[in-house]
Amino acid sequence: MASQRSAKQQQFSPFREHLYEIIFEADTKIGRLFDIVLLICILGSVIAVMLETVPSFAKYVKIFLVIEWAFTIFFTIEYFLRIYTVHSPKKYITSFFGLVDLASIIPSYLSLFIVGTPQGLMILRALRLLRVFRIFNLGNLLFEGQVIIKALKESRDKILVFMYFIVVIVTIFGSVIYFIEKSSPIGHPGFTSIPKSVYWAVVTLSTVGYGDISPNTPLGQFLSSLLMILAYAVIAVPTGIVTAEFSKGKKRKAREKFSSQVCSFCLKGGHENDADYCKFCGEHLHMSHIDDEYATLREKKSDSEKGQ
Repeated sequence: MASQRSAKQQQFSPFREHLYEIIFEADTKIGRLFDIVLLICILGSVIAVMLETVPSFAKYVKIFLVIEWAFTIFFTIEYFLRIYTVHSPKKYITSFFGLVDLASIIPSYLSLFIVGTPQGLMILRALRLLRVFRIFNLGNLLFEGQVIIKALKESRDKILVFMYFIVVIVTIFGSVIYFIEKSSPIGHPGFTSIPKSVYWAVVTLSTVGYGDISPNTPLGQFLSSLLMILAYAVIAVPTGIVTAEFSKGKKRKAREKFSSQVCSFCLKGGHENDADYCKFCGEHLHMSHIDDEYATLREKKSDSEKGQ
């Protein structure tokens, strides 16, 4: 196992490993600087797309076009560098951030072949701002996010049962209110069908209350009042379910400090500061031995240049 791991590690040169650390991690100054520059470019691109839709800026369309293509070329180079530096390009391409990175550059190239491609799709680049968690080493917040996700997974069966109950409730109330309002001469004409009445029940139960449809009959108003009162209990149920699972998750796992290390094989983070191996795939993380190899190569290169 160790020999296989060593063989895989030796496939990449120290330079390529350092390039990976710069692009994917933020433990070093240059890595953090790269990510900050990247975030500034992402934010600038999103702002440019938003300003392009303002009518008063329509006269600057050529300037926006140049800016957009400058950002697109930069993000394209960065995307292929990410593919080049990882041990498993397929995992990066199919990962969440890999798909977001690809989606952020595709619209510009589609506009060359398909007229009318919405440039507003560039707003997807805003999703890349999620990398700020890694740049500023907000590992604890990532841990809290994992606890919430785990709580949602643990409570999914209860939530599904609850959603089934909601569907039954709105169907019953919608059907009853339809016949009440339809059979009365003073009934609201908006209840034209059971699906339309179910829509009213959903709006009422969710406490949104658009007001476009409301019952006019006394019996319909009484039924509507019951549904509104029921809505308060309905809101509390999923909150209590998720909160209970969230509390269990907090008790099961104590708060830990995480580094910005991302495994170049499985592309997963969330490792402890003192971790040497990935806790998901077992491969070696980027550590000091890479720095030593790189420093050794630089020394040899320097000595050879002096000898010449």
